[in-house]
Amino acid sequence: MKKSLVFTHRRWTATTLLGIELASGGLMERTSHRPSCAKRLRMEAIHRGDSFNEIAQTIHDHCAVSLLRAQRLARGLTLKIAAGGLNSLGAARGDAPRVDGDQLGHWETDRQPRPATLALLCEFYECTLQELGFGSAAAAVSPSSSALSLAGQSPSSPAALREPFAADSLEQQVDAARRSVDRTLAVGTVSANQLDLLDEQVLWTREQYVYTPPAPMIKALLRHLSEVEDLAGHRQPAAVQVRLSELTAMLSTLMADALMKLGHLTRSQSWYATARNAADDSGNTELRARVRAQAAMLPFYYGPLEAAVSLSREARIICRGRPSATAAFASAAEARALAKLGDAVGAEAALRYAAAAFEQSGAGGPADNDAFGFPERRFRLYESGTLTALGWTGQARRVQEAALRLYPTKTGIDPALLNFEAALCLARDRNPTEACQLASATFLRITPKHRTPIVEKRAREVIRSLPPGAQTGRAARELREILALPPGQM
Repeated sequence: MKKSLVFTHRRWTATTLLGIELASGGLMERTSHRPSCAKRLRMEAIHRGDSFNEIAQTIHDHCAVSLLRAQRLARGLTLKIAAGGLNSLGAARGDAPRVDGDQLGHWETDRQPRPATLALLCEFYECTLQELGFGSAAAAVSPSSSALSLAGQSPSSPAALREPFAADSLEQQVDAARRSVDRTLAVGTVSANQLDLLDEQVLWTREQYVYTPPAPMIKALLRHLSEVEDLAGHRQPAAVQVRLSELTAMLSTLMADALMKLGHLTRSQSWYATARNAADDSGNTELRARVRAQAAMLPFYYGPLEAAVSLSREARIICRGRPSATAAFASAAEARALAKLGDAVGAEAALRYAAAAFEQSGAGGPADNDAFGFPERRFRLYESGTLTALGWTGQARRVQEAALRLYPTKTGIDPALLNFEAALCLARDRNPTEACQLASATFLRITPKHRTPIVEKRAREVIRSLPPGAQTGRAARELREILALPPGQM
């Protein structure tokens, strides 16, 4: 994937601060520069390969802001994101404060944090008190809480970062991993060979994801996330941190999708939020759009549909009208959600845009077997969903048949989803027995490890689509019985 060092533009309210600094033996009053100046300095420093501390010192000297603020600006963090990272880091500490953006802003300008807060700031930014501008407060900080920080060492070792993965259950591992990823997103030397090897491993995982059941996939994703955290937990040049954030965004997106398939909706939503945070941190426009389009799948299947429209539309807007596989994906997802909401005009317009973007982008090819690709068969899957929801069953059946011919032998649940949509078309065409028989046969052909709640949900949607009298008929009862049986008895 093409790496980008273009960072996201954020809207800032222009504020004027009075910076007081020691110069020539006296106090000199200067007016601080706008954040856009710090952003420019940061980008220049990234290309030089400067560390975060070097970038922060440059911003402090040039822009007349406090060292604490300079550390945040050196990492490209907003007050809100930095506050969230501090809260995640301090969640397990009884004396850690709850931080919001306003409070952090006060600490950056005119208020002295208490000792427990100073220790938390040192750990979060991986800095000494002097590097944060609080050298005179060093004696007030408890050695037990910040001895490593005062020595200029990182309090987080790779072993410590792996501790959450020792949790007893898979659910605990999932939650602990997400909290740990959130805590380390903002930090960040790794050789080019190390990064290239990690890129290869993640790409292989993306290819495996297409056909591997979600439960074993989660374990593989946890291992890769642990490795990325081990690298990000050490101080890195900003350009390296960009690549690590990209990898985090990809892995977190796959984690969220796997959890959604298994029916862990709250955890899935949290991991999608982490994926968006990481993608925004990377500044990679294509990735930012892709994560949002993928996140729209959760509200599409489980509601609210309006959220699916909003996320997919935001992804399309981020693409800025450039034809790409992601633009086609976002528009196709928007069309499917609008169709399910009954907005035929909007769905048709979005589907036309998706088809044009797909054709112009030349999507497919080498990305055919990549979870982050958007080959023709996936485009046809979304087209089928749109046409089925609109009730255009004849067109939908033709698209379904064309799409099924494109799938390889080794694949995931997408062909089953197409067959469930074919069953929906039969139900709407008032062929209830054929609809239930097709849904039953489709469900039984799915390997047990792939029979996840999302598959069962689609099968039950066929029953709900039957005419009222047919929902209690023999074919519908047989389908319900099949869905109720444990996998080993099928």
